[in-house]
Amino acid sequence: MNQIKYITSGGLAFSENKDMEKLRRYSLKGRHVFDFSFMGYSLERGKKSDYIYSIDYRWLKEDEKKEYFDFFSSAGWTHVNSEGNIHLFRAQPGTKPIYTDSDSTIEKYRSSSSMMKNLAIPSMLMTALSWVGVMNSSGTLKSLLIVIATILSAISVPAVWTAITTYSNKWKAEGRRGLANIGSIIPFLLLVIAVIILFFVSGTGSAVNIIAAGVIGGIVLPTAIWIIVSLYHKLSRN
Repeated sequence: MNQIKYITSGGLAFSENKDMEKLRRYSLKGRHVFDFSFMGYSLERGKKSDYIYSIDYRWLKEDEKKEYFDFFSSAGWTHVNSEGNIHLFRAQPGTKPIYTDSDSTIEKYRSSSSMMKNLAIPSMLMTALSWVGVMNSSGTLKSLLIVIATILSAISVPAVWTAITTYSNKWKAEGRRGLANIGSIIPFLLLVIAVIILFFVSGTGSAVNIIAAGVIGGIVLPTAIWIIVSLYHKLSRN
């Protein structure tokens, strides 16, 4: 019987609360998260227990880690694992939540959105420069730049999508529902525009069509990978 089980994440920017509830349900079955894994979490067998889980986002210097984790420990939260600026904690039901007011919740999502912004902006700039190169080159160089630009699009589009979602989470915490709703529909709007350009608009040029295809691929490909990984984990033996 496998001691280690892998489960997929819905994406912390998109379904953090659902992920934490899922981890709690697994703990009730005796499967406890101990590490992050590719697009999800690693669980190990243990005694059935009722744990609640929570995530915090914070970049820590080496000399800040002990004080940071001791603070949470004193509040009843046990550190499970960390990946980059993402820290996973668990506690007994009834433990005071990590974030108890709107200001601290806003600070949490501000940290998360800042991280994604720092990732999304450079990747989008490199992607844009690559496509400019495609439009102003020819021959072998153009073919090479198309490959590079397509790969960068597949990376930058999900990064931008995630960044927009983290900002939507922050705006929602700040009570700015209008901005949050706009942010949540932007990726789907871009997908619709890209599909229209690629399949229904003629005379836009090969470069524009490739960019549209890159946007579609950048949204569809990660989704397809997530579905495949999720199905694989569900079909695998416990």
